[in-house]
Amino acid sequence: MNTTTAHPVKHLKKWLLSPSPASRRQARLGRAYLGWITFTRNRLALIGLGIILTLILVAALAPVLTPWPPNTPDLGSRLQPVSPAHWFGTDELGRDIFSRVVHGSRLTLCVVVLVAIIAAPVGLLIGTVSGYAGKMTDTVLMRITDIFLAFPKLILALAFVSALGPGIENAIIAIAITSWPPYARIARAETLTIRNADFISAARLQGAGPVRIVWGHIMPLCTSSLVVRVTLDMAGIILTAAGLGFLGLGAQPPLPEWGAMISSGRKFLLDQWWVATMPGIAIFVVSLGFNLLGDGLRDVLDPKSDGGK
Repeated sequence: MNTTTAHPVKHLKKWLLSPSPASRRQARLGRAYLGWITFTRNRLALIGLGIILTLILVAALAPVLTPWPPNTPDLGSRLQPVSPAHWFGTDELGRDIFSRVVHGSRLTLCVVVLVAIIAAPVGLLIGTVSGYAGKMTDTVLMRITDIFLAFPKLILALAFVSALGPGIENAIIAIAITSWPPYARIARAETLTIRNADFISAARLQGAGPVRIVWGHIMPLCTSSLVVRVTLDMAGIILTAAGLGFLGLGAQPPLPEWGAMISSGRKFLLDQWWVATMPGIAIFVVSLGFNLLGDGLRDVLDPKSDGGK
């Protein structure tokens, strides 16, 4: 039997781990494979990845997984305890808490994804431009960044939501506005370390302008550090969104947002503990998952660690 046919996986690993890759594609795939090996050595990171993948799966299959409508009241079943019929019990309006927690995962994913899509590119752009341009541009952009960093994120988000008005869309905008400054700081620090590198000088000598250098050379090198920071910040984003929902400034009833569910259930905490506890556990588990995943990605993507070599 042909060895290549008998051991395709072995030959694929050998091809990925080749010390002298024949193409850029082979080199990138080999580096990705080495990163995956490093990631899988961290069991806590795998647990975090499992939690996040479960969250995505639950959000995608929410209508299939939930036997009860999340927003339809049933006053005859109000404040029912945990049972085979209602796995997480029911709330003060008789709505199934399990169904509301599962459908609330969609809102949570929507918030973290949209905030990351908005805040990370803004922070990356401001940081790289500031670090590469220097002088007055750097001073102005960093002082604006310092102003945002001077306020606690939740307090600043509360101010923006109060100005924009309550609602999930305005909450996302407010959280995104308060989330970009740390990304700008990281991108600026990375840019300052590489803007005078030999390959940047070579690109400049070849006629590349500042826009091309920043976009084509500096931004890609800042992405890995930014990805780690964004992943670690997901837990903070979830907590900020839950805090806004708890205060009535985020998602509005009857949307099944976890923070708003805790707010409505806090007055039943002593006797009907499940009303506030179940969404609280959901926030804790998902936040823990993002933190564990972020730690694992830092081991892989940090150029100073063994996984980044």
